[in-house]
Amino acid sequence: MRTVIHLSDLHFGRIDADIIEPLVAQIHELKPDLVVVSGDLTQRARSSQFKQARRFLDALPQPQLVVPGNHDVPLFNLAARLLQPLRKYRRYIGEDLHPVYLDDEMIVVGINTARSLTIKDGRVNDRQIELTRRQLAAAGDHMVKIIVTHHPFDLPTGPRYHGLVGKAVPAMRAFALCGADLLLAGHVHTSSAASSAENYDIPGYSALVVQAGTATSTRGRGETNSFNVLQVEAHQIAVHRLGWEPGEKSFALAASQTFVQRGSEWFEQEQEPDAGLSAGPAASGSHPPAGTAAG
Repeated sequence: MRTVIHLSDLHFGRIDADIIEPLVAQIHELKPDLVVVSGDLTQRARSSQFKQARRFLDALPQPQLVVPGNHDVPLFNLAARLLQPLRKYRRYIGEDLHPVYLDDEMIVVGINTARSLTIKDGRVNDRQIELTRRQLAAAGDHMVKIIVTHHPFDLPTGPRYHGLVGKAVPAMRAFALCGADLLLAGHVHTSSAASSAENYDIPGYSALVVQAGTATSTRGRGETNSFNVLQVEAHQIAVHRLGWEPGEKSFALAASQTFVQRGSEWFEQEQEPDAGLSAGPAASGSHPPAGTAAG
């Protein structure tokens, strides 16, 4: 089993500073195998904001896999936006815009969906889709295959205030061919976990789609600051959402879901009362104890 911490939409430049220290401490207590950040590290892609984000990442456990978001592209500096949209991201966060993490149990591939010609929307291109397909296909069927983007390939059924990433449909078809299991994203500042079968009719295939809320920003959209803790193993993934409790100055378990794979499709498993809490990060209202989510 692997423990993956999923953070998103940090938005340094517009954060709740009281969250940073407790968040770092609790992530260390969880002893993750990988920390994933799915974009929007800054509010306006300024050097000072990237430096703050860099200090935050340096305080977190390694290894890490990070991808940029649309807020990491300059908004008002048109020359930088068009000619070097991710120059500061590359300088302060990382040169690799298609990062890959690989161990004995999982492969995680990051895809850059940020584009200079749009304000908030994102897109993937054919080259990115094909490269990701080849990398995941080469990993073998015994591996859990994870894709990380800022903009989502799917969202739960219901009102949508953000569009899906451009070329989502051909991308999902390619992901079906290589057996992608889990899609992690952010952008919408609300958390969710569901099967892609709700919105994609791909015979014999579905992926588990997990959204993270904003971990540190004051730009909430009706949901408290939160992050995800995923317990990942072959054919089963548990998704725990930890939400910020201002009075306690800590994150507490807000929701847990478990999904199981049958064939090449993912299904939510009905929870027994308190199921998953003993093996999860924490009971509601309590601190995540050190190591309880570790594999």
